[in-house]
Amino acid sequence: MSGLRVIPTWRHGQRRLYVCRTDGRNVAWYDRETGRVNLLSEELREDVLAVLGPFVTGPLTVGPPPVPTPAELARLSLPPDDDLAPNRPGEALLISLDRAPGPTHRLRPDPRRRALAAERTVGDALDRLEGAGWHTLHSVPLPGGDRIHHLVVGPGGVFCVRSVHARRQRVVVTDPMVAVGRHEPRALLRGLRADADRASYALTAEVRPVLALAEPSAVAVTTPLREVRVLRDTDLPELARAGGVLKPADVEGLHAMARDRRTWARV
Repeated sequence: MSGLRVIPTWRHGQRRLYVCRTDGRNVAWYDRETGRVNLLSEELREDVLAVLGPFVTGPLTVGPPPVPTPAELARLSLPPDDDLAPNRPGEALLISLDRAPGPTHRLRPDPRRRALAAERTVGDALDRLEGAGWHTLHSVPLPGGDRIHHLVVGPGGVFCVRSVHARRQRVVVTDPMVAVGRHEPRALLRGLRADADRASYALTAEVRPVLALAEPSAVAVTTPLREVRVLRDTDLPELARAGGVLKPADVEGLHAMARDRRTWARV
């Protein structure tokens, strides 16, 4: 018995199969899109191919990762349970709804479903920045049950993004309060700044807060905003237009650090 196991992951609709040791360390991964098995250890070639056998389809090439970078090797060393990169937008809400779906018939929609819709809308918009050298992590867990909805790392810096469901509703921002439709105003900007400060401490880098409004009918900002940006989901590509803050190596290094669950354990 080789002791190897296969762990499937999904990212942007693409499936990868990682081959891991019993201690969680990755030794290879199979990319179905390219039909390639990337080996980190040539000595384990036969064992890796044997454990992947039931999952392989079509022609196959085997070899070392193409020009691996230090950041890529750091990511591959993460045990799957500690790697936040596979998280989907709204991952924490999806788990909550799966464990406790709530009653089938109710007078008002479950607020978790509205929040999930917002995180998916904003998360999909942020994921589309990937080709411009940006990386987005979703549902980053913080101690105490808190979480960062989306953490974005790219040439323009690091951003802590909170999604707000505002479909067809007017949003009024009076720092630090945010009122959505007829709902009572909430101090969302205060909590958002606190999340950004915690992220900055964990990553030892400046992290800027962004409030992302999902599909609002109108937005009114009645007081000057301190440090935070308020954007509609359709305006999020503006983040990618900012550059000159981080070099590519810094982006990869911060992303590798941020995707490790252990980075956030003491913030």
